[in-house]
Amino acid sequence: MSNNEKIVGFVGKKALRLASLLIIVCLASFMLIQYSPIDPVRAYIGEMPVTAEHKAKLEAYWGVNIPPQEKFLNWAGDILKGDFGTSLIYRVPVIDVIKERFTASLVLMGISWLFSGILGFALGIIAGAKQGTWVDKAIKIYCYALAAAPTFWLALILLIVFSVYLGWFPIGLRVPIGVTAENVTFFDWFKRLILPALTLSLLDIAKITMFTREKLIEVLSSDYVLFAKARGEKGLDLVLRHGIRNVALPAITLQFLGFSELFGGTVLVEQVFSYPGIGQTAVAAGLKSDVPLLLGIVIFSTLFVFFGNLIADIIYEFVDPRIKQQEALM
Repeated sequence: MSNNEKIVGFVGKKALRLASLLIIVCLASFMLIQYSPIDPVRAYIGEMPVTAEHKAKLEAYWGVNIPPQEKFLNWAGDILKGDFGTSLIYRVPVIDVIKERFTASLVLMGISWLFSGILGFALGIIAGAKQGTWVDKAIKIYCYALAAAPTFWLALILLIVFSVYLGWFPIGLRVPIGVTAENVTFFDWFKRLILPALTLSLLDIAKITMFTREKLIEVLSSDYVLFAKARGEKGLDLVLRHGIRNVALPAITLQFLGFSELFGGTVLVEQVFSYPGIGQTAVAAGLKSDVPLLLGIVIFSTLFVFFGNLIADIIYEFVDPRIKQQEALM
């Protein structure tokens, strides 16, 4: 099979998988919300007293009495046109809310993703190169402790220590209270981003560290590395020339495969630090019965995780076929 045929087949398979995934997620999410006790009319009017006539008009607008199948088809048709509806909480189009909040979350997730990848990879290289020493044991204990720590617990500990007791960082929020977004300085914004990003990145460090360590130990025990040692190569030069180059791409692939965990951790971290991102918005939409916003977030989070896995698959399939070959031999 030629490279062009392989690429076309890969793209076609992924497009079909994305379409089927979106259909299943949309149908499942819609039906779960449809048969839940959520009342969109009550969520819209809140505690305001309304007449029976006004309530009937709202029920007709939200399609309360329309059969679920017809309601789903109407909603799916609007989605295909790019109309995600209007948020009941913010009273603006859902797409505008998601655009603003998802951008804030992408900054948080991007910084934590890069930090966890770089630090985790470095610790894994050190642990693998120092296998069996006290350095290796200390790094493993650190990783096991992080892997066992719940996200919200670690976030609360960092918040209490560095914000409440030491006062080094603000307690939460993305901007200072009473200051408009236009008047926020880069320092104010970055200072409020440090603790959430640190919390989110610490949780992913353990996974990438242990993976990199095991891969490096495997590489250093391979035949070609033993041959390199016989030629006189040793120490840091050996690790740099033969270790890192064979471990980097598998580690990057694992980082992209962790997008779903990254998004899940973001929801909890944003709640603890009151960070106005997509995670906090999803929780608010669920608690306040904002059905259009909640369904829109489900769709965008599905796309986010899918494209993270897609990048990992591209590396797996095209950039470094050795990963595929190694798994086939196992």
